[in-house]
Amino acid sequence: MPAHRPLLATVVAVVALLLAACGSRVPPPAAERASSQPVVLAAAEAVPAGATGSVDVGGRPVQVHVPPGYDPARPAPLVVVLHGFGSGTARVDAALGLRDEALARGVLYALPEGTEGPDGRRFWNASDACCGADRGGVDDSAYLALVIRTLEASYAVDPGRVAVVGYSNGGFMAYRTACDHADLVAVAVSLAGAMPADDRACRPSRAVSVVQAHGTADTVIRAGGGVRDGHAYPAAAESAAAWARLDDCDPTPTSAAGRDLDGAIPGPETTVTTWARCSGGTSVELWSIAGAGHAPTLTGAFATTVLDLVTRER
Repeated sequence: MPAHRPLLATVVAVVALLLAACGSRVPPPAAERASSQPVVLAAAEAVPAGATGSVDVGGRPVQVHVPPGYDPARPAPLVVVLHGFGSGTARVDAALGLRDEALARGVLYALPEGTEGPDGRRFWNASDACCGADRGGVDDSAYLALVIRTLEASYAVDPGRVAVVGYSNGGFMAYRTACDHADLVAVAVSLAGAMPADDRACRPSRAVSVVQAHGTADTVIRAGGGVRDGHAYPAAAESAAAWARLDDCDPTPTSAAGRDLDGAIPGPETTVTTWARCSGGTSVELWSIAGAGHAPTLTGAFATTVLDLVTRER
């Protein structure tokens, strides 16, 4: 585990790769892009234990919540939460309900902001399917790597327990971050998002534990796959199966019903499909929320199960 750096450290130069334009295909992983430009940031004073504050990363605010029991001598898990298209940090924080459980478990909790488009709506440039087309070629893959490295420079972070959790457009971006920066991300959770249609664009440097959660009645990002902005995205089951191949899991999954993730639907409506025996002790799961739409009314079981995965020792 890395030694903790001073709270007023200067973040060393990191690579922030800029796309020339937002093309119709998924850009290659950051490490394979030819042009790069170093960006040097001065780290703001770290938010103290038990407090909330905003840290500037690359000109965008990142809301940081530090657990009351945070100890610089003990590296903590980190969860980075990504909002949906046209949304923001407050809305996704309330919808997912992860924060209280995360802080109670000693997890650092961060909420970065996407870029504001010309129509005033914030977005993540995740893939051709969602949702950065014609929005300035923003390289959010490099940006989120910078967010994680900046937080690692200011806090004692356990690199084996770093998670990116995204909703909708943020779910697409969680996948993109894991594809491009598996060296920084141990867990990726996508709620109502999807992988690129061509999963060959995803070449992670190591196995990543993945959860794809999706309402079967979602009409915005359909669980069975569809087309958005003229580009196809895969079904939820196909997104999970793609990661099972990438993680070299047992190709035959198992399924079990009985998890209650949506409080607006009576009874345990969710079926969990699991690909096991994956590389590096990782796992891949598909949570099919029967009858739920694009924005499930999540129960506390969602936060508990996600954080069980994030905080387990690796």
